This record gives sequence, C-alpha cells and structure tokens, in this order.
Amino acid sequence: MPAAAKTKSIKSRPKFATADFAITKLTKERMPVLPFLRMKNAVLGKKFVLSLVVADDAYTQTLNRQYRKKTYIPNVLSFPLSEDEGEIVLNLKQARRECSDRAESFRYFVALLFIHSSLHLKGYRHGSTMEEQEQKFLSKFHITNTFRS
Repeated sequence: MPAAAKTKSIKSRPKFATADFAITKLTKERMPVLPFLRMKNAVLGKKFVLSLVVADDAYTQTLNRQYRKKTYIPNVLSFPLSEDEGEIVLNLKQARRECSDRAESFRYFVALLFIHSSLHLKGYRHGSTMEEQEQKFLSKFHITNTFRS
C-alpha cells in the first residue's frame, strides 16, 4: 500500500523531521504538545521509520474510502508500508469532536490515538492486550486524562 501522504500532492514541507520520523501538517488545526518522537521510539523502536500526517476531514475520509472501503470520517488511520516503515494519518478535527463524548481531554485522546495506531503498525489487533499496552505507554509518558465536564 502506498504512503497515504504520497497519494496526494503535498505542498507543505514536514513541520518536524529526523531520519526516522517526520510530521507533516496538511491542516491548520492546532496540535497538542506531546512527545511524539519519544512515544514513537518507545512503541515502534528507534529504527522504525514513521511519517505522521495531520490531515482534515476530506483527506482522511478519501483515504478511508480508498483503502478501507469505509465512508465515515476517521480520527486516525495507520498504513504499514513495510516491516520497519509506516504512516499514521491523524485527523485532529475529528479527534476534537469525539473526545468530549469519551470524557477524555483532547491531549489525552490524541496521545491515545497516536499510541493506538503505532501499536497497529507493530501488528497489534483490537483487544485487551492492545488496551493494556496503550495504558502502559500513556503511563510511561505521564499522560493523564484531564477531562472536565
């Protein structure tokens, strides 16, 4: 499967890039301050090459239709490109819409989505083992739910 970001002409340059991790923003939505690189290294390892694309509703829905044959607007999509390379496409606008219904702060929910999709890239499937891993990594980085109704 081709990299999601490469399926469309990207005019913006990566907001942040190292040899093994890049963040590309295709939207003006504000990102929460999170240790994305450290989380990536903890979950996937330092040698795993990861691209994080922050995209809007239309872009993520198009990818969801094209690659998963689903019509809804996703909050996150994971694309394994090889055993040691992958891409996460994160829709912050959708995450913001969903977090209060889940009684989770925006920062916590975005961290959860990033860890969740990283675990998918590592081969995890939904279930209690994946949920335990998510909580382990959230705790490791002291990311707590600060939701207030």
